[in-house]
Amino acid sequence: MKLQCVIRKYQSEDREHCRKLWKELTEWHREIYYDPTIGGEHPEDYFDEHLAKVGSDRFWVAVHDSEIVGLMGIIAEKEEAEIEPLIVSRSYRGKRLGEMLIKEAISEARRNGSRYLNINPVARNVQAIRFFHKQGFRNLGHIQLFLDLSSCTWKPGLKLHDREFSF
Repeated sequence: MKLQCVIRKYQSEDREHCRKLWKELTEWHREIYYDPTIGGEHPEDYFDEHLAKVGSDRFWVAVHDSEIVGLMGIIAEKEEAEIEPLIVSRSYRGKRLGEMLIKEAISEARRNGSRYLNINPVARNVQAIRFFHKQGFRNLGHIQLFLDLSSCTWKPGLKLHDREFSF
């Protein structure tokens, strides 16, 4: 089901709504990694840092009935653009808002002359990885490997180049 929604540029009055979305994404990461410390005590503060780094002109919001229910930012450098973040509020997922935001990102990357558009979901966010694959993100450009120096719990089950990995 496609929800009636408007994708528009970020405005300064959107800040608190976007901070809530950022916190919601962090809480999801805490849930899937079984780690309540991810993002610290005030994960929404990272939105402000990211906004300052990227610039407000590089953010879009998804609005439904005057409520901000999605957020997308683009970091553009030379020939490459990166979607960071892409957040759809949990209660609005499955309603094609993410698809609408991705289409806006693709259009923006093309307008800026980017050759590549990438996104970096966390490895354990299987739903997001499947979603991005469905949207056409099927090429692997970078892989980030970790050596765990703590006592985190990792899930086994990924194989790449005939090697077993946990995520």
